[in-house]
Amino acid sequence: MMSSTALKPTFTGPRVPVAKSSRAAPSRVAIFRVRAGPYDEELIQTAQKIASPGHGILAMDESNATCGKRLDSIGLENTEANRQAYRELLVTTPGLGQYISGAILFEETLYQNTTTGSTMVDELNKQGIVPGIKVDKGLVPLANSNNESWCQGLDGLAQRTAEYYKQGARFAKWRSVISIPAGPSPFALQDCAYGLARYAAIAQASGLVPIVEPEVLLDGEHDIDRTLEVALEVWAQTFKYMADQKVMFEGILLKPSMVTPGADSSKREKPEVVADYTLKLLRRRVPPAVPGIMFLSGGQSELEATLNLNAMNQKPNPWHVSFSYARALQNSVLKTWKGQPENKKAGQDALLKRAKANSDAQQGKATSTERFRVLLRKHSF
Repeated sequence: MMSSTALKPTFTGPRVPVAKSSRAAPSRVAIFRVRAGPYDEELIQTAQKIASPGHGILAMDESNATCGKRLDSIGLENTEANRQAYRELLVTTPGLGQYISGAILFEETLYQNTTTGSTMVDELNKQGIVPGIKVDKGLVPLANSNNESWCQGLDGLAQRTAEYYKQGARFAKWRSVISIPAGPSPFALQDCAYGLARYAAIAQASGLVPIVEPEVLLDGEHDIDRTLEVALEVWAQTFKYMADQKVMFEGILLKPSMVTPGADSSKREKPEVVADYTLKLLRRRVPPAVPGIMFLSGGQSELEATLNLNAMNQKPNPWHVSFSYARALQNSVLKTWKGQPENKKAGQDALLKRAKANSDAQQGKATSTERFRVLLRKHSF
């Protein structure tokens, strides 16, 4: 039987050196392509203009059905003429541009004229307010989930955003939602984050600054720690997918929910606690490159939304921490106007006072909560 060593080949001749190839070895240095879109500079300028000190966004992008509910609350029929009258009241408020830098419109409003013949877009531009547009197509049930929703509207979005840009819009909004009582399920979180990232990439390609809004709904009995836990996961996935889609962070704005307990929680938190938790979320998830964080009021009262915003701006942070409020700016307006032409000026005064109060909060001008409550009462009806 042969040993294993006998199977090994032996070399008795001299070793012949192998000639080295004259070709240079391929470079191992990776080549990175730097993103450079046709609208990059404009996107950055638009985002910075909206995120300017003392300014925030007026969210007036309610669908016709939702606007109808607002009108019904003051006894008005949901007709185009009544919607026009109310939206005209908002966009023609004298001096609004002192406190409002952007207005989110519904598609009807973007193409709508005022009763004097000017366009709603022109009225906003006169005051230096950037017109924006809601581009999602609303929430629908998410199959095989725990009564969760997903946001539709990606089909045809590139064509629609290009047309909105031509009409004068310079930023966009897309709202998805996450429900804490529903879990939330992992695939609902993923769908929310991915949809927002695709929308943001498409909007930027059309010249619109995307407002990214994964709203963590207030529904539920959960405490503030549970809200923070879910919000951290939502924003981790959202930024991951936006990075994958090569979204330019300097040309976006965020519209997060504040970190609060659920609406049915037995424990309410002071503005200082809400501010601490919300800023903790931002510091852990949001790159400083993002120019503006425009919070939604998310079912909070006018008082709560403004007090919480003020508390956040009492603390140092690298962003423009501001507001993108709908009801928290408009509730007093509707109650004052009541659909009566003779109340138009009073309604506009109410809007101006609410905008001024939130502008003060954006700058953290109140030195104490109690003092700010007094300030807010002066700006409220």
